[in-house]
Amino acid sequence: AVGALSDSKDFVEDLLKGKTVDLSFQGIDHFKNEVGFVKLAENDHTAILMKIAETMKKIFQEKGILAGDERAFKPHLTFMKLSKSAQLRKQVKRIDSSLYEDFKSHYFGDEILHRLDLCSMLKKKQPNGYYYCESSIVFGEKHAAEPDDAELVSLSKRLVENAVLKAVQQYLEETQNKTRQTDGSPVKTKEAESGNKNESDNDNS
Repeated sequence: AVGALSDSKDFVEDLLKGKTVDLSFQGIDHFKNEVGFVKLAENDHTAILMKIAETMKKIFQEKGILAGDERAFKPHLTFMKLSKSAQLRKQVKRIDSSLYEDFKSHYFGDEILHRLDLCSMLKKKQPNGYYYCESSIVFGEKHAAEPDDAELVSLSKRLVENAVLKAVQQYLEETQNKTRQTDGSPVKTKEAESGNKNESDNDNS
């Protein structure tokens, strides 16, 4: 795999022909409500990235290395993944889209593609949280500022906190309802409370 990555450098540079690939990140989406990510805005640079991905896949396959499955290549910037937090997964089964409603069209920043990493999904991650990197190829120079890391971390933290709070509230409501049913106390619904309020208002009029 390291050899295949090294061999791909000339092909990628020939494809770029000295041009830079400026990737813009805007808006938020999800995978099955389990992974939250920032979307890559579609433009001419995105098309070049797709060609690079196709070229890399072909080179790896020619080396007898399986490169991904048949799913379409969908580059993205993940900021929240429920499967990475066992404790959170116990309470939160899905990411509620209302949690990031205000950021669905938010512009997060640009990133110029200047390096491709071959990462291991099995080896221990680096201290900074990034995957273990087996090898890299570098081309061009990095000029643009990366998407605001502080902003992404803040957004991720806020979404997690909101999700946990919502799960706790739901748990407390369910526990209270079960307790009322057990001791024979009637369980008030919003409709019943609204009806009682209307009756009270009519009596006072």
